[in-house]
Amino acid sequence: MRHFNYRTLSELQQETENLGTRHVHFEEDPDKVRSVLARPVQVGAFRVGNSIAIHPMEGCDGKLDGSPGELTFRRYHRFGSGGAKLIWFEATAVREEGRANARQLWIHEGSLPELARLLDAALDAHRANFGATDDLLAPLQLTHSGRYSVPRRIIAFHNPSVDAKTGVPADYPIISDGDLERLEDDYVRAAALALQAGFRAIDLKATHGYLLHELLGATTRPGPYGGSLENRTRFLRNTLGKMRAAFGSQLMLCMRLDAYEGIAYQRDPVTGIGVPIPYPTPYPYGLGNNRDNPLLEDLTEVRQVITWLREWGVELLNVSLGSPYFNPHVGRPFEKPDDGNYESPEHPLLGVDRHFRIAAELQRAFPDLPIVGTGYSWLQVFAINAAAHNIASGAVTFYGAGRNALAYPNFARDALQNGVLDGRQVCRTVTFCTYLMRQKHNELGQFPTGCPPYDKEVYGPIVKIARQTKPK
Repeated sequence: MRHFNYRTLSELQQETENLGTRHVHFEEDPDKVRSVLARPVQVGAFRVGNSIAIHPMEGCDGKLDGSPGELTFRRYHRFGSGGAKLIWFEATAVREEGRANARQLWIHEGSLPELARLLDAALDAHRANFGATDDLLAPLQLTHSGRYSVPRRIIAFHNPSVDAKTGVPADYPIISDGDLERLEDDYVRAAALALQAGFRAIDLKATHGYLLHELLGATTRPGPYGGSLENRTRFLRNTLGKMRAAFGSQLMLCMRLDAYEGIAYQRDPVTGIGVPIPYPTPYPYGLGNNRDNPLLEDLTEVRQVITWLREWGVELLNVSLGSPYFNPHVGRPFEKPDDGNYESPEHPLLGVDRHFRIAAELQRAFPDLPIVGTGYSWLQVFAINAAAHNIASGAVTFYGAGRNALAYPNFARDALQNGVLDGRQVCRTVTFCTYLMRQKHNELGQFPTGCPPYDKEVYGPIVKIARQTKPK
């Protein structure tokens, strides 16, 4: 279903009025767009050179040993050359068992030299184009993929509707308290390796249904890591505390946090539109869900979590929503779903509005905490107009680009130089990148992902092979 038919900003603005998306506004003046996005940002003791971020975008293109591959180096060279001053390095597993695919990056002694070389490649590319890197911040995102780990799912608790969506039996074992305690130390060891590789910031990934995010919603889990909010945040509290004790000011602590999980959806076989998988009310699961109506957010617990994160040393927050595995329209409003998935049950502008509304409420509750906003890609060429308005109004600190950074790696350079984006290059949110991420049937157990429409020379042949060889 096509939604984005707007030739001018005024047409899009009229649509926001028609739909009542009152949190979506735009800066129309290109000069003001340029000046706002060029603002430096103080993050702890570090001064980031502008207000543009690249989200942690996985390429599924590492080697089987967890080290980056040729396409990984190519991607980060392009990111480094693009002009954003906050380049958030992608999800990197702290254990082999915690990888979401066979080619996800995994930090260990053996992969360390190549991960260090990957960071150097991005910095070198940035230096060659912009002269210096002393204002470029590059956090490394550390992760355990939990129920999305391969080949064996590792779950924190049972949510019947998410279990149904992911094919997890009701009697499937949950990760033990002892293993969670050991995993805390694995995160600390991974952070030590990241520091050795040259990273000066790390992120504990608590988004999209992966293990640390799932723990935050584990209200029905027994024991010290479940039930109360204090228990559900125990893993983060312990791990961040150990990191502060081990590294002090050498390593900036960052978080990417899911502020609203939502519920699981499935494809209606008649209409093709996403419909909720049946769920109970009150709905006891997840972080940020309204218990009486989980189609809406309730940020009470989220605000408390962020208050604690600040106390535990977190200096930079990246806010996301939903899960790409069971409600992709929540996290990344799209024009076209990936093959076989559901059509969006809402106009994508409503999803953009949800992103902006939640990020703004959190940013205004924590004005001294720099927050990276999400949910811009569907706005296409007008994304930077919305970003400039949000930053100027105090609704967010950084404009974060995800899919658009794959499609258009020089978007930041164009935004800063011209105050407008090239409509021939912006991401159209037609989800080819996600399609490739879901394809596992090549000799390495995972096809690499990128943007076939706008990076045709590299990813055009890859998506063609993926389609031709896909099992019937």
